[in-house]
Amino acid sequence: MSEVADREGDPAVARAHAAALRSIAREVVETVEPQDPSEARSGLLSMLGGGGVMALTGAGVSTASGIPDYRGPQGSWRKHRPMTYQEFRHDPAARHRYWARSFVGWRHIDRARANSAHRILAQLETRGVLLGVVTQNVDGLHAAAGSRNLVSLHGDLDKVVCLNCGNVEGRANLDERLAQANPGYAEAVRLDPRTVNPDGDVELPQAWVDRFRMVGCLVCGSVELKPDVVYFGESVPIERKERATAMLAQARSLLVLGSSLAVMSGFRFVLDAVRDGKPVGIVNAGPTRGDRRAHWRWRSDVGEALEDLASSL
Repeated sequence: MSEVADREGDPAVARAHAAALRSIAREVVETVEPQDPSEARSGLLSMLGGGGVMALTGAGVSTASGIPDYRGPQGSWRKHRPMTYQEFRHDPAARHRYWARSFVGWRHIDRARANSAHRILAQLETRGVLLGVVTQNVDGLHAAAGSRNLVSLHGDLDKVVCLNCGNVEGRANLDERLAQANPGYAEAVRLDPRTVNPDGDVELPQAWVDRFRMVGCLVCGSVELKPDVVYFGESVPIERKERATAMLAQARSLLVLGSSLAVMSGFRFVLDAVRDGKPVGIVNAGPTRGDRRAHWRWRSDVGEALEDLASSL
C-alpha cells in the first residue's frame, strides 16, 4: 500500500487501495444453519416455475470448465491475492509483472469451454424461465453457451483497453503481438494448470518477469494496457450497473448461482431484491454473504443442481 501511495503521492489512492485489500481479504463464513436440501430444492423449483427469474452467477458456475474459483472450498484466495486497480494503474513494475504472468496463464483461460451449467442457463432463458443472466465472471462462457440477455458485470478478459487513449483491442490480437515480441516464452515456462488463478494470473519467478517484453497500444504506443475487466478497487461502469438494475426491476425473483457474494457489486442485487419483496434463491457449494436474506439455500454443486432443477421443470 505504501508503494502505491508513494508513487502517486495521493492519499485517496492509498485509501482506495486499502479498501480494495479489505474486500479481497473478506472471508465468508457460515451465518445460518444450512437449509434442508429437499426444502431448498422444492422452493427453487417453485421459483423457477413462476418464470421471470434473473440469474446472478459467480465463479462456481465455471469451475467445471477448468477455471478455478476464488472463495470456494478449493478457492485460490488463501494463496493468491489479485492485483488492485490502484496497483495496476500506478505501479508500472506491478503492471509489467501482471502481463508477464497473464501472457502465460491466459492460454489456459482461453482454452476453457462452456459447461452444462452455462448451457442449461441459456436453455432456460430460451424457455422463458430465466429473464436473463448477470454474471460476475470474466471468462465469456455464458455468451459462448448462447445466453442472450446477458450483462457481464465485471467485463470480459477477451478485450484490452489502453488507459492512456482508451483504444480497445481484442485479447487474441494482443496475444499474437506479445508472442512475436517474446518468441518461445510461453512454451518455455512449465505451467501446472492447477496454479492458474481465476483472472488468468500465474506465479512466475522474477527472472521470467524481467525477461518479458511488453508491447504498446496500437494507437498511442503506451504500455498502459489493461484487461477490460473490473479490478478490486475499481467501480463497475455505470452502463453495466444500469442494465443489471433494470433486469432485476423486471424480474420476479433472483437466483444466485456459484457466488459467495463477498463483493458488494454482486451482493447489492440480493439487498435490492429483498427490499423490493422479491424471492431470493441461492445455489452454492459453500456459505454466502446473502444466506440470511435468502428464502432458499441449496448447498450443492451448481452444475448438478441445475441439471436436477431443469429436468424437473
